[in-house]
Amino acid sequence: MKPRLFIGASLICTVFSLPALAQENPEIQQRQGQFNLFVHNFALLGGMAQGRVDYDAELAQTAADNLFHVTRHNQSRLWPEGTDAESVEGTRALPAIWENLDDFMVKFAGLQDAAEGAQAVAGDGLDALRPAVGALGAACQACHQTYRAEAG
Repeated sequence: MKPRLFIGASLICTVFSLPALAQENPEIQQRQGQFNLFVHNFALLGGMAQGRVDYDAELAQTAADNLFHVTRHNQSRLWPEGTDAESVEGTRALPAIWENLDDFMVKFAGLQDAAEGAQAVAGDGLDALRPAVGALGAACQACHQTYRAEAG
């Protein structure tokens, strides 16, 4: 199969196989996509910080740059009311987000700050990277404790 035809066929299959939830609430799919990109890059930095992945300054810097940019995506359209775990299936976002949106946004700003801190030091070696990865993890956890339901 030619590459363009394969890509086109793959896209068509993907579009027609989307669950009803995503079609009814694209915001959920889009915000989950944003966080999947975040996790993809954070996992690499975390692996380096924990010694499970060999440190590579260029790769670390690229991942940190990606995190910075992913956290700068405008959030305003990703969190409409009625897209919480008690209202629809397919999300772990708790209604507490909309009950205390100001605090939620403060916590997201903390994630942005941690991503900026990681970007500033990621290419400077493991001794600089490790505390930055710790700050990223703490920023994630601060929000998850209050605003994300347990898996399951």
